Amino acid sequence: MSHQPPPQTLWFTRCPVPTATGIAADLGWLAGEFRPDGIEVRSLQDADRTEEAAHHFSHTLTNLFREGGNVPALWARARGQDTRLLGLTWIEERQAVLTRPEDTGRWREGRLAVPRRDIAIDFWRAMALKGFDGVLDLATAERVEVKAGPEAPQWEAELRALRDGEVDAVYVKGALAVEAAARFGAVVALDLDALPDPRSRINNGTPRPITVHQRLLDERPDLVIRFLTVLLRAADWAAARPRELQRILAAETGAGSAATATAYAHQPLHPDLSDERLDLLAEQERFLFAHGFTDAPVDVRAWSDPAPLAAARQSL
Repeated sequence: MSHQPPPQTLWFTRCPVPTATGIAADLGWLAGEFRPDGIEVRSLQDADRTEEAAHHFSHTLTNLFREGGNVPALWARARGQDTRLLGLTWIEERQAVLTRPEDTGRWREGRLAVPRRDIAIDFWRAMALKGFDGVLDLATAERVEVKAGPEAPQWEAELRALRDGEVDAVYVKGALAVEAAARFGAVVALDLDALPDPRSRINNGTPRPITVHQRLLDERPDLVIRFLTVLLRAADWAAARPRELQRILAAETGAGSAATATAYAHQPLHPDLSDERLDLLAEQERFLFAHGFTDAPVDVRAWSDPAPLAAARQSL
């Protein structure tokens, strides 16, 4: 065990989706776990917005835990960031292809909305391309670029283009997409959640990685194990309290309770590093590299370290 002194602050960041990290933070368990050590636990979402955006995607903070989309996580690793994959979750997030009501049967031969945002790693673009890739041949599809500002509301630019007849199909996921689709009068042409093969739903959040910087893992593995232990407790709590979970998910996602109930059926939030999930992540990694979202290939198994999660399970 390392004798390095503990950091004054542990940071965490998560995407606005169902995560054990978000639940543990809402319950006060992360702060409570490390308070006796004199360690402050802070969320990047409460920091300066510029600082938050930079570290959430680049993972340059050495004392940061991240539970979020795999596109930025793989992008950072491919750029040489010394992170370590601790676990993967799989949350069905209401993935769908939306069209206008009159076009539900013709969208496969139509124009696909492919967003573009001027951000360090355009995970929105990656999500749309991978969403369509799961159900049709991208090589022969007609793609229409839809520009959106970096702070544009989720799916708004694409759904506006759909409403205005500029595109014929939009890929969406999550609770906010359910609400946005209703506002724009879009309908579900294909429910990806209903497809039997989970590989059709591989995307930015499926599977979703939990990562940490290698330096923190090397210097204070005990803190990493304790952090993961809190996440496992939070996942157990969520599994036993679906109604209370809905309140937290509404706060985490920014969507109403009806939309979160529709988008996120009751599912386990427990991470693992099973061969199945690693294989699914490896397929996503190959897609991102082939389409130019990452600069170098990433060996997901070499990236992963199962020891901290195994130790966290043991500690429970």
